[in-house]
Amino acid sequence: MTPARGDALKAWIRALDAITIMETAPGTTLPGLLDGLAATHGERPALLGEGDALSYRDLAARVNRVARWAIARGLAPGDAVGLLMPNCPDYVAIWLGLTRAGCAVALINTHLTDEPLLHCIRAAAPARLIVAAALLPAVAALAGRLPPDLGIDVHGAPAGTAPPLGQRIEPDLARHDGSPLAATERAPPAPRDQALLIYTSGTTGMPKAARVTHARIVEWSFWFAGMMDIQPDDRLYDCLPLYHSTGGIVAIGALLARGGSVLIRARFSASRFWDDVADGGCTIFQYIGELCRILAASPPHPREQGHRLRLACGNGLQGDVWAAFQQRFGIPRILEFYAATEGSVSLYNCEGKPGAIGRVPPFLAHRFPVALIRCDAETATPSRDAEGLCVACGPDEIGEAIGPLPDAPDAPARRFDGYTDAAASAGKVLRDVFKKGDRWFRTGDLMRRDAAGYFFFVDRIGDTFRWKGENVATTEVAGVLRACPGITDAVVYGVAVPGHEGRAGMAAVTTDERFDLAALHAHLAARLPAYARPLFLRRCDTIDATGTFKPIKGRLAREAYADTSDPVWFNDRDAGGFVVCDAALLQAIADGRRRL
Repeated sequence: MTPARGDALKAWIRALDAITIMETAPGTTLPGLLDGLAATHGERPALLGEGDALSYRDLAARVNRVARWAIARGLAPGDAVGLLMPNCPDYVAIWLGLTRAGCAVALINTHLTDEPLLHCIRAAAPARLIVAAALLPAVAALAGRLPPDLGIDVHGAPAGTAPPLGQRIEPDLARHDGSPLAATERAPPAPRDQALLIYTSGTTGMPKAARVTHARIVEWSFWFAGMMDIQPDDRLYDCLPLYHSTGGIVAIGALLARGGSVLIRARFSASRFWDDVADGGCTIFQYIGELCRILAASPPHPREQGHRLRLACGNGLQGDVWAAFQQRFGIPRILEFYAATEGSVSLYNCEGKPGAIGRVPPFLAHRFPVALIRCDAETATPSRDAEGLCVACGPDEIGEAIGPLPDAPDAPARRFDGYTDAAASAGKVLRDVFKKGDRWFRTGDLMRRDAAGYFFFVDRIGDTFRWKGENVATTEVAGVLRACPGITDAVVYGVAVPGHEGRAGMAAVTTDERFDLAALHAHLAARLPAYARPLFLRRCDTIDATGTFKPIKGRLAREAYADTSDPVWFNDRDAGGFVVCDAALLQAIADGRRRL
């Protein structure tokens, strides 16, 4: 056995041991563990923010205060509460406290405004919305369109001031006791109860709110605690959004489960990254691939090897960046994984094979079954044989990754708890796959598996592409474009850009005499987060469509931004508007000299 295979086997065994320990304690939830963790770890740091730090004792007390606040507010088990706040220790304490009270917390993307933000609020149907003072203007802009009975609580407003909307939450929280809750105050939630709503872009339309149970949170936490071999002296650097499952659940839960600590930053900064990591004594970095690419392309930093990092854990690190990142910065081990927030498919690259997203050891194939099936990548339609069953892919053949959905699954990772939208939930279930009556979860991702069993991510299928670590729903972006005066039709798709992860957004539009580039730029900036705004804009005479009026994107995506005689503009962040995509600009983009 090679050293890499030996290390991988140890990681799998640690993870299985961690899950076994968790499974021997029925009723375990993450908020339910905190009082015990506080008794064990006391003043050991749990969450370290910028200007705010919580020990395990502090965190447990704050969680209990939030739970009592929720009860005093009349929030019943099962009620939803929206949470719209930037990364900070209180973010974690608030959702843990609300879930201890039995609430389901909707973790809302802080970049959203206008219709996408309104949609996410409505999808959760919350009784209350907790919003950071800095993000309150985005909520205030929805005045008159919010649910009329929605209570709003503001976090972080200066003491002695009255927010223009809602009321300050801190004075109310301070009035409540931080001691452990008695069952007579509020019975603890059960593992199968819903804890969170995490928004994930599907193949069409607005973000979907995926239901996440306490059991899934605990399984993620203990599994990754084992995979990463977390010890109490470990400290993880987390600059990923806390409203996503990787930065907000995996990174937080895995460290808390073993008494480690998490250094939370509001956002990623390449210029201060190594100072933060070194000064914070961090031993683990939670990444997405784009962050690793940015660091690898950054100028030398005097402290880029003066750190204690023993592990980088995350997803999306491509093979062309892997070796350069690991060697330049002296990272001993990289743990790449693939998982879907709501799904039943997960993969782990414990061997450190550059570019692979994972491999399922033969002895665990029954626990982590993954299959690839042939499908039409443009229409997302599975291929069927003469008997009406799906066709499995062979080695190195590209297909959609799917995972089985047993009728009565007993493991949280195998369940599909669905979305708040029943139709969207039904669309993720594929039936009659390898035998009549079976059910499989559709990831919507194209992968290939080599002869050695390693899986490699290829692309998203359908109407979603990934850019800057975020999924972009093309239907949503096209709708915003069509709402702009001067745009008569629009189709949106992702295009590859040399030296960048994922796909950059590109829009093909038809226009009339009102078309104005400056007005369009302002329109997009006001209605879409930065990652969803098209980087390239192509004006066409017509947009080809099928007989059912669905735009045909294949040719447009193949031609991208360089292989066309149509006018093309580039959304130039430095210029603050659209500029002509001429030969010089195309060369600068190809050379990596132009920022995207």
